[in-house]
Amino acid sequence: MKGHQAGTQAVVLTGLFLLLFLGSSSLQAGEPRIKFKELVWDFGKAKQGDILSHEFVFTNEGDSTLVIKKVSTSCGCAAALVSDEKLAPGKQGKIEVKFDTRGYGDRVSKYIFVDSNDPGQARVQLEVSADIEVPPAPKIEVDPYNYDGGLVLAGDELRAPLKIMNKGELELRVEFNHRNASFFVGGKPAPSPLKIAARKETTLEVRIPTQDRTGTVREYILIKSNDPMRSTLSLYLTGYIITKEQLKELFNKYKDILR
Repeated sequence: MKGHQAGTQAVVLTGLFLLLFLGSSSLQAGEPRIKFKELVWDFGKAKQGDILSHEFVFTNEGDSTLVIKKVSTSCGCAAALVSDEKLAPGKQGKIEVKFDTRGYGDRVSKYIFVDSNDPGQARVQLEVSADIEVPPAPKIEVDPYNYDGGLVLAGDELRAPLKIMNKGELELRVEFNHRNASFFVGGKPAPSPLKIAARKETTLEVRIPTQDRTGTVREYILIKSNDPMRSTLSLYLTGYIITKEQLKELFNKYKDILR
């Protein structure tokens, strides 16, 4: 009789142990799992300047609460907003993405990154893309963007030739901003704004007085235009200003090499 009771107790204890073990395993196995309806969305054709919007739908297919920790984008032109930061198992959420197409043209893709507590995929990458139609417009190109004037004699001007090209379909209008630079076309002061017809180019000469400066000089000129894609550009000019005495010293030092 006692043996029977002992056997029964052992079975009960074993059963309780199994229940506790399986229960704890079940708790450990409970994990959130994020699942999106789609990871990529193509807006197709859109006009430049349109603000495009799409909702990415996702579900928590796991066994515990899904927490959306962070939603970020690859650029400031796209914004993303999550409907719920915490989702119970089986519930759905949405991430609304808005893409501002101003300043973009042709085929463009942008990315959204969703960070969550899903141990299987802590970060999910979403993508939106569009073929952005650009209306006829001027298109500025500058050559060079950086110019080294080399040695400049003190009192002379730092000069740089600048080629400005209009590769667009409409007239380009350009203005320059610098505290004391002068701008010339064909030896004459350049008009402001400088107008360049479609598919044409103009060579501009930039002149910056050195005054009493010596040593390395670095200047930049702000270039503004009516190109909707590149309305502001910068031209960087460098040179090294030496005095007549320094030039004489250099000549005397290297005159044998120069012969």
